[in-house]
Formats: sequence, structure tokens, C-alpha cells
Amino acid sequence: MILRRIARPMLAAIFVSGGIQSLRNPKQPTQAVEPFLDKTVGQVRDKVPEQVPTDAESLVKLDAAIKVGAGLALALGKFPRLSAALLAGSLIPTTAAAHRFWESEDPGERAQQQIHFFKNVSLLGGLLIAAADTHGKPSLNWQAHHAARIAGAKLHRTTDDVQGTLAHAAGAVQGAVQSAAGTAQGKAKSLLPR
Repeated sequence: MILRRIARPMLAAIFVSGGIQSLRNPKQPTQAVEPFLDKTVGQVRDKVPEQVPTDAESLVKLDAAIKVGAGLALALGKFPRLSAALLAGSLIPTTAAAHRFWESEDPGERAQQQIHFFKNVSLLGGLLIAAADTHGKPSLNWQAHHAARIAGAKLHRTTDDVQGTLAHAAGAVQGAVQSAAGTAQGKAKSLLPR
């Protein structure tokens, strides 16, 4: 659909441009997230393996790389649901770390951060819609329920068929037994003296 081809690059543009900017100049976003990281990651830093980056600059660069990569993939329509989910996942900590308007003392700064916070919440909503978009095809959940309904109906028909076959076979066996009993009874009567 043409709408998806237009909307996806529009949605991805903010992530690609922001990610490139953060990769070129990580100093400003690093300073913005350091207090948040000290409160969160700083408490578990000694429990995290050495291979996992915990310093602010490395995390900012990693987040920026995810935004550029997933943003480009979303814009190009490559793995759009996965790309949108990755962007949504990276947007949550970014918003929580960089736009904590409730902590700002300055009314102007608070208003600015509040705008950024709610802009990110709106972007998150768009990304969640994009992550759930199935291009008009049934979702995996619907497909699973549909397959289960079909299997249940087939099982019910098969059970009915088996019950019918068993009833028919039981009737045939009963008829054969009665016939054999009648024949045996007739032969027995003919053998008896009169």
C-alpha cells in the first residue's frame, strides 16, 4: 500500500537523523543521560559482565546505532515490524533518561522537556501501530486460533465418522451373530429327534 511506503520513512526520519547526530556528537546526549544511568545502571554496574557496556557514552552510541539501523530498515520497508519494535524499545529508555521534565526546576526547561517527553510518547504510539501492522494479512494470533478451530472441527467430524462406523460395525456384528445364532438354532432343531 502506498500509505505505508510514505508513512514509514516519515516515522523513521526522526530516529535516523537523531541517531546520526548522536553518533557524530555523543557529548550532549551523554551528559543528559548520565544522572539517570547513575541512578539505574550505577546500582548494578558491578553485577554486569565486563563485556556489556555500562558507561554513558557507549550506551548512547549503541542506542544511536540501533536508531540509525532500525530507522533505515523501517524507512526501506525491510523487516518493518521488527524495526518498529526495536525503535520502540530504544525510545523508552531514551525518553526516561533524557526527558524527565518532572525533575526540572526551571519552568522554561520543564516545559521544553515536557514537549519532548510527549512527542516521544506519540512516536511510541506510532511505532507500536507499525510493529503490529500485518499489511492486511491476518495476525499470527488470528492464524493460530483459526487453525485451532479448523482442527477442532475436523476432529469433531472424524469423531462423528468413527462413531458412525463403529455403530454400523456393531450393528453388522450383531446382525451376523443373530443370523449365526438363528442358523445354529435351526441346525440344532433339525438334529434333534422328533
